Amino acid sequence: MANQGMSKPVASDKARLRGKRQAPQQAPQGVKLLVTIVSRNKAEFYMDLLQSLEVNVQLALSGYGTASTDMLQLLGLADSEKSVIFSMVREDRAREALSLLGKKFKTVRGGKGIAYTIPLKSVVGVAIYRFMTNNRMPTNGKGE
Repeated sequence: MANQGMSKPVASDKARLRGKRQAPQQAPQGVKLLVTIVSRNKAEFYMDLLQSLEVNVQLALSGYGTASTDMLQLLGLADSEKSVIFSMVREDRAREALSLLGKKFKTVRGGKGIAYTIPLKSVVGVAIYRFMTNNRMPTNGKGE
């Protein structure tokens, strides 16, 4: 009869009763797809630049511009061979990545380009999410 009307202690109550503190729950960082379009000969440079911002996942595809040669020369874009770089970047680093790319587009010789982000709403799998966001925290709480 002593337990009547009393609920069973849950895991958080048990930890509190033993004097242990639970790790604070953090909301996961959002992820954005960063699309960067640059001259093909500058793709490796920009991929290395983005990697310095903890971008772990990048994919570069070859592309070819469709503007006429006359139009390209008029705009100062003689090279129509492009690379399209798809990068996964944490939401809190996206603005920094776009700013850095913008500065390089203005200062690197032959390094003009276009960059924009697209928000991603979900990612399948905790391990994939942690890899994409460069989060190397253990998943089981034991440091393993």
